[in-house]
Amino acid sequence: MESVRKKEIDFGRDKILGILLRLAPPVMLAQLIQALYNIIDSFFIGNYSESGLTALSIIYPIQLLMIALAVGTGVGINTLMAHFLGVDNKHKSDETAGAGNFLAFAMWFIFALVCWYIMPFYASISTDSQEIIDEVIVYGRIVCVFSFGLFFESIWTKVMQATGNMKIPMIAQIVGAVVNIALDPLLIFGMGFFPEMGIAGAATATVVGQIAAALIVMKNGCKRSPKFSAYKEYIRRIYHLGFPNILMQSAYTLYIFGLNLILKGFSDQAVTALGLYYKWQMIFFIPLGAMQTCIVPVISFNYSAGNRERCGKTLKDAVLLGMALMLIGVLCFEIMPASLMGTFSKDSEVIRIGAYALRVIAFSFVPMVTSLIFPVFFQAVGSAFKSSALTVLRTVVLFVPLGWVLAHFGLDAFWFTFPITEVITTTVGFIMYKKSGFGKRLVRREQ
Repeated sequence: MESVRKKEIDFGRDKILGILLRLAPPVMLAQLIQALYNIIDSFFIGNYSESGLTALSIIYPIQLLMIALAVGTGVGINTLMAHFLGVDNKHKSDETAGAGNFLAFAMWFIFALVCWYIMPFYASISTDSQEIIDEVIVYGRIVCVFSFGLFFESIWTKVMQATGNMKIPMIAQIVGAVVNIALDPLLIFGMGFFPEMGIAGAATATVVGQIAAALIVMKNGCKRSPKFSAYKEYIRRIYHLGFPNILMQSAYTLYIFGLNLILKGFSDQAVTALGLYYKWQMIFFIPLGAMQTCIVPVISFNYSAGNRERCGKTLKDAVLLGMALMLIGVLCFEIMPASLMGTFSKDSEVIRIGAYALRVIAFSFVPMVTSLIFPVFFQAVGSAFKSSALTVLRTVVLFVPLGWVLAHFGLDAFWFTFPITEVITTTVGFIMYKKSGFGKRLVRREQ
């Protein structure tokens, strides 16, 4: 295994910047395709009906929750595999990967069952429009019940990324996105022999794309299951490492849901504007998402090998790269916010609200790099408490309560929730990092 890793990428010896520049482009390309198909999804739905666009904004937190469970578990597997590889234990690394199959199935089954029953209640508390409620239920039940492709693809992708294999996961995500994009207009509007399905067609296209991606990574990501008696220990360690990521992603779900409820007090157009911001955020956050993905195996490997100096260097290079690239998003949000909103919606009120929101939110982009990378860093070195604390601070202590307070001063004031939250979180993260003592070279840790 050692020779294979050297042939690809040596996490312990290659230059950190070189590693990130090799790992990041495939991840960024895959995330770009993923973001494009989400944007195209919204574009077609927006052209089909304004109510459908609002329904997508409402269901977005539920989709984030699915991703949180799937990707967070995958990150736990990825990190534990990298740890075992860092201490030259390939057997346990492979067994960790094998435990992921059962976890993927269990997560899908529980999530699908729960969401089928709670979807009507969730829709009814999110809007007063019966038309939107019906569309939320239809779209939500399809993407949740048939989400097994998402869960298995997420686990198998992280298994492959733990050894530096970014190419096949990139291809899988591209294929999944292309399938989704191709099916969207066919199933939404009804073309050729395809029936007109509306928002149900968009949901169907999404799950078919996820299944296609899962089939591509299955061969290399699906490993033999360990003995049943070993599952308890592997699951404990996987979720010890993956819980901060699950918490971080799940907190996104809760705070976006909370922000939706606050904005509901103003108008459905305000809810739609927030949802459209997150669509564009997916594009401009691609560099940041790539850094979060790429640094986990590198930091975990070097921390397990006893080299804190390289852990700190990885964090520094990832932050500098992320900030430089995030400036592109700042410029776009400040220069052409109305055009970005007008891509999806023709509602003048949505465009007006959204354009102002984008200009304010743009000020949060640079500090957001560190506020989101610090929790990932602490997770990779096994500091689950610090990682979780930063996530809770950002999403529970700050976002929704601060948004609720600022909303009392009007809708325009509400949007300042974003930059204020990111500045406070990144300041606390920096203090935690400085007190952690990274930068000193330690002896090799025992397994």
